[in-house]
Amino acid sequence: MTTTVRYDDVEVGTELPEQTYPVRRLDLIRYAGASGDFNVIHWNERVAKSVGLPGVIAHGMLTMAEAGRLVTDWVGDPGAIVEYGVRFSAPVVVPDDDQGAEIVVSGKVTEKRGDNQVVIAITARSGGVKVLARSTAVVRLA
Repeated sequence: MTTTVRYDDVEVGTELPEQTYPVRRLDLIRYAGASGDFNVIHWNERVAKSVGLPGVIAHGMLTMAEAGRLVTDWVGDPGAIVEYGVRFSAPVVVPDDDQGAEIVVSGKVTEKRGDNQVVIAITARSGGVKVLARSTAVVRLA
């Protein structure tokens, strides 16, 4: 895959189109199988609440991956990401219903660097609550 966004076409303030990613309990099961993270807080309501959580929560790395997906879909090449980091500020609570939860992700170019690199600030929310803080990606564009 090649990079579809060109450095010369991007300015500080360029916004990445907001995306909404659904997360249902079935997605948590699939992610647990792929990642090997079978922690019971990701599938058992009783245990999740017994440790002080509001309910079953999505895996942090799944939340982080969905936020990163916004950037890789925008740039067109997952290999263009040079750096990526987040802080988890709140869990994504996934109800046991047909709707589940949604992670709403947006981004904005905050800096242009040399070597065709840009810094993107990423915002991720679920249920109106910010679930990632200080989330940034550095991307090398064409």
